[in-house]
Amino acid sequence: MKKATATEDRPASELIDEKIASLGDWRGETLARMRALIKEAEPDVVEEWKWMGTPVWSHNGILCTGESYKAVVKLAFLKGASLKDPRKLFNSSLDGNARRAIDIHEGEEIDADAFKALIREAVALNAAGAVAKPKRAKQGTH
Repeated sequence: MKKATATEDRPASELIDEKIASLGDWRGETLARMRALIKEAEPDVVEEWKWMGTPVWSHNGILCTGESYKAVVKLAFLKGASLKDPRKLFNSSLDGNARRAIDIHEGEEIDADAFKALIREAVALNAAGAVAKPKRAKQGTH
């Protein structure tokens, strides 16, 4: 795993560890499991800590965020609308042009292989966007 973005002179991975521990219930367990799957799918993922306490996983750009609410753990993919989702994991934020999310409720299990496939696809999409596009030659009059 690459070096995480630090906040308050502490690594993001440490802050995410604390966030998971502070939840102290199924939400922490779920977030920890999804974090492990993200790392399995992309060992070079970068962990970040943004927006006043949101875990973020990046690789050539943001892959997804991990938010926790009272009744749900939400994994939001910023470019989710561009990802194939044959197993229909996305079940939230389906109306937008870019973002898609997976809401996980207490007791729900997510298909690990399908989730890792989404992560790998998001990595590939970010990598494709990170490749510099050739500039077009200017057409001038001679």
